[in-house]
Amino acid sequence: MITFTLQTRHTSEMVDITEQVREAVIKEGVKSGLVAVFTPHTTASIVLFENIDPKLRRDFLEALGRVAPASHSYHHEDANAAAHIKSALCGVRVVVPMENAQMLLGEWQGIFFCEFDGPRERKVIVQVIEEGAA
Repeated sequence: MITFTLQTRHTSEMVDITEQVREAVIKEGVKSGLVAVFTPHTTASIVLFENIDPKLRRDFLEALGRVAPASHSYHHEDANAAAHIKSALCGVRVVVPMENAQMLLGEWQGIFFCEFDGPRERKVIVQVIEEGAA
């Protein structure tokens, strides 16, 4: 299992972490199996998303803002209820199959860390599960 940190810069942003995950896969030395990517935060997410057009990331964050607007009056005592809701909707992990030490991502897919309550230092955990391992 490999853990890395990243520093987010904005209240809400999407950070492409595909290369960091690839590096973790190489370090683990597993050829075939599954790659689980997880973040232990309740105001952030890990998602598979289109990695070509950065404008689409902005569209996604804006759409989430319409679903859970920060300006809404929530029961949560802290001011970050919208961030918790976005995280729960998007999820905190993805699992990607791998073969020949390569993640089997689609042509335009990347692995993204979604920040909803930044800027902050965040943790990402990558676990490679070897095929046939019990």
